[in-house]
Amino acid sequence: MVVPFFRLSILPLFLVCAGLSHAQSSKSQSIPVDPDARERSVMVESFVSEKVWAWQRQLNLQDWKIKVVIARLSELKPKTVGNIHWDKDTSTATIRVLDPADYGMPLPEMLHDMEFTVVHELIHLSLSPVLSDLQRNDANRLEEEHAVNHVADALLRLARSR
Repeated sequence: MVVPFFRLSILPLFLVCAGLSHAQSSKSQSIPVDPDARERSVMVESFVSEKVWAWQRQLNLQDWKIKVVIARLSELKPKTVGNIHWDKDTSTATIRVLDPADYGMPLPEMLHDMEFTVVHELIHLSLSPVLSDLQRNDANRLEEEHAVNHVADALLRLARSR
């Protein structure tokens, strides 16, 4: 049986979090199917940080210091699940990813979507030198988002097919 790449990478993390839940609940003898909200946020932040570093290497962005922030829905623009802000002079960036409390999907699908968000935002960062010279408007931003989505999807399909 072939296990998708993203499931292999989260399995040890999920087992650790599930073990923490089990250890903290001395009365309960069963491991919860879904970690509680706090543990889930900690697990997600660790997962996203791991994916940021892995994709930084793949996209040759190792010179950047990138911070991950788990953000509530109210902290993001409408109809988005993440964003990136960078400072090219200091080579620093912050990627915001939607908090698991605001996702309405099961854990594996949510993590899959979060990895897509990471790759998507890192592609924006890798294109930043080229895009900074362009006059940006709503029309070309929409085209940029469309292109970045296609590239992110292609990269993830390629990585998961190996």
